[in-house]
Amino acid sequence: MMPDHDMTKFIIMGVAGSGKSSVGSALARELGAVFIDGDDMHPKENIAKMSSGRPLTDDDRNPWLQNIGMALNSNIGTVVIACSALKKIYRDIIREASGQAVMFIHLAGSFELIEDRMAHRTDHFMLPDLLKSQFSILENPVIPECFIEIDIGQSIEAVVEEVLHNVSFLC
Repeated sequence: MMPDHDMTKFIIMGVAGSGKSSVGSALARELGAVFIDGDDMHPKENIAKMSSGRPLTDDDRNPWLQNIGMALNSNIGTVVIACSALKKIYRDIIREASGQAVMFIHLAGSFELIEDRMAHRTDHFMLPDLLKSQFSILENPVIPECFIEIDIGQSIEAVVEEVLHNVSFLC
């Protein structure tokens, strides 16, 4: 089900452990879109740094954010990318590199909920110890940014349904 306007570029954003990859892949299935996990676009140096428990700097993130924006600019139709996009400047870099309108879907939840989720996952390079650094730099999107904020204290299916319901009313 495609929204009834020309918005075809989506970033599923939020701190580590908020469910970006799970929600992004489920949303892409519903939209008949291409899903890209932004984690797969990190340079190996970034993954090594995070795996060792060190947070990334803005300089570390810049090439990664450029790659995200360029992936949105591809001619592959509707695209959903999971990417933390924690600061407004990061979202600005993505928008500029993509050269088009981008809908940011902010998956929001409490520190305690996300910390608990991270403690139970075993298949990710991001260590739970880095969650505080993610929350400390998070700049929630605000108008005039094109975004929806979704509470992640519900099932993935309910999150996707809420996105599909709300995306057609925005931007």
